[in-house]
Amino acid sequence: MPADFNWAIGGEAGDGIDSTGKIFAQALSRAGRHVFTSKDFASRIRGGYTAYKVRTAIDPVQSVVDRLDVLIALTQRTIDENLDELHEGSVIIYDGDRSTMADVEIPEGMVGLDIPLKALAEEAGGAIMRNVVALGAACAVADFPIENLDSALQKRFGGKGEAIVENNKKAARAGLEYVHDEYDHEFDYDLETTDEDYVLINGDQAIGMGAIAAGCRFYAGYPITPATDVMEYLTGRIERYGGHVVQAEDELAAINLALGAARAGARSMTATSGPGIDLMTETFGLVATSETPLVIVDVMRSGPSTGMPTKQEQGDLNMMLYGGHGEIPRFVVAPTSIDECFWKTVEAFNFAEKYQVPVYVAADLAMAVTEQTFSPEAFDMDEVEIDRGKVVDDDSIDEWLDEEGRFQPHALTDDGVSPRAFPGTEQGAHMSTGLEHDELGRRTEDRSMRVEQVDKRDRKVETAKETEDFSPREFGDADSDTLILSWGSNEGALVEALDFLEADGIDVRFLSVPYMFPRPDLTEEIEAADEVIVVECNATGQFANVVEHDTLTRVKRINKYDGVRFKADELADEIKATLDAEEVSA
Repeated sequence: MPADFNWAIGGEAGDGIDSTGKIFAQALSRAGRHVFTSKDFASRIRGGYTAYKVRTAIDPVQSVVDRLDVLIALTQRTIDENLDELHEGSVIIYDGDRSTMADVEIPEGMVGLDIPLKALAEEAGGAIMRNVVALGAACAVADFPIENLDSALQKRFGGKGEAIVENNKKAARAGLEYVHDEYDHEFDYDLETTDEDYVLINGDQAIGMGAIAAGCRFYAGYPITPATDVMEYLTGRIERYGGHVVQAEDELAAINLALGAARAGARSMTATSGPGIDLMTETFGLVATSETPLVIVDVMRSGPSTGMPTKQEQGDLNMMLYGGHGEIPRFVVAPTSIDECFWKTVEAFNFAEKYQVPVYVAADLAMAVTEQTFSPEAFDMDEVEIDRGKVVDDDSIDEWLDEEGRFQPHALTDDGVSPRAFPGTEQGAHMSTGLEHDELGRRTEDRSMRVEQVDKRDRKVETAKETEDFSPREFGDADSDTLILSWGSNEGALVEALDFLEADGIDVRFLSVPYMFPRPDLTEEIEAADEVIVVECNATGQFANVVEHDTLTRVKRINKYDGVRFKADELADEIKATLDAEEVSA
């Protein structure tokens, strides 16, 4: 029996694929099993192939792999799309009475379970529950206690009344009993349960939770895939802490609303994806030159233009690092795991206020929509620290007044950070303009003041490099001559790829970089390695280019830009192939 179990459901958009997958993932989590999910969905409301995959084990799992043990197939295409991941003994659950499955072909060596999903669902109370019947059948195949599924159904449908919950439980048992009664087959799976209590959360939700924990009290956004879940998470929650969520008419309005709230003294945030960042860029410059603390979340997707809204890519790095006319100081923080989405969001708010800069949180679709289990201690609110930076009050403002008693919000300082007075602070009235300004915030074209203000804003970055820890996260063999570098959501797949490589006698050192700017100096690590490989989800190697620029050293590249995230076993093969190619060329 394999150490982990891989399950999926696939069909057409509108078939309830997402909700069914979430129910099963929740059931596994509530049974004390670790869960890692993956979604493949089309950019439309109905029609187009969509799938939800769940990998589960007793030990933590951080990636998807090229193996499917049980597949609920609502269409023939579902089988065709997943054929490479199915193996001898894989179980395919389908409804032969469904028109899309009338001529189904079960690949040789696999087990097909033809179950009248719709008919059984109708007997339980309604055809809409046919996917729940399939979940019950999957419980039979995997020898998974259906009581755990009951718990997830209660959570999913409890708000609709007990009659709905009971009908769904009945539907699940109908699927379970049909397999037991109609199929005399010894399946190879036995899903162990534990008493562990896990949190099941995706990256967007972790960002929203981190924002609340960090003291964010204003969010403005416009719905856009795959960032919408940030707004959905905050809505109804942030209000409990005195905060507000505003759905703006577009991305331009969203960032301007967020800027206004930040100027008023609130910790403020907006979230969008690449097309929204395009629209926000003008205001981004105003945020920077007015030295307003603001957090902007970019949940990347395939581009350019509308691109592939529901597909994975890390193609916005250049835009976050260099976007905007003129020279704009900014921070770019890139969480490398779902739990780090929480902590790096907290950190982003602290950076924004300590250095009075706009801060990008660089997430991506794979991280945003993936649900993963964590122990509750991974989000320990007692460990959250809030630093509001150089805020002055009525008692400390005197030292920041000029000879005429006027507050200087852009005072020239050694560390580049000026004092900040919230509205209502006595003697703290001031203005800031998008034009170049003097220490009072009034527009100026004085050449020496222009130079001093530009240098002052740039000094923030140098101050941060001297005072903050921008170290990468390290995994693998610290003494290896092979160095792997990556960023963002690739971390989990790479960490698991190390195990595949180690099994083949290949030891590597892996540095996962969560800070794009300011970023760590990797020169020493690269000089110590014989081979350096940079892994990322884009075509041109945007992070690899940054590394080469910083270290003046050529690196190897593994790039993926087909809209699908890296898998652990796939990455291990890619790394071996890259190393083998180097040996041949040598």
